[in-house]
Amino acid sequence: MRLTDEQVRYVADLANLRLSDDEVVRMSHDLGQILTHIEQLNELDTSTVEPMAQVLFDAEETATLREDVPRATLGERTALANAALSGSGYFKVPKVIERS
Repeated sequence: MRLTDEQVRYVADLANLRLSDDEVVRMSHDLGQILTHIEQLNELDTSTVEPMAQVLFDAEETATLREDVPRATLGERTALANAALSGSGYFKVPKVIERS
């Protein structure tokens, strides 16, 4: 499957990546190969394969879950007690994504 440069740049922009022209060409090729492989996998007949909910071991449906018991919530003051920075009842965090 062949991706256009525009499609590659769009995906890169969603991931907040800046790609050079050479990288766009390489990513177009690499992503195309990945999508071609996925298309091949989609051609497999999986109608006789049982869905798997837990792949680690065979156990009862609730084996890894705790009992669901209602209890009091933390409360704003307790929840924010160890916050590095808080204000107006919220956690304050540094900005990590900047777009120009």
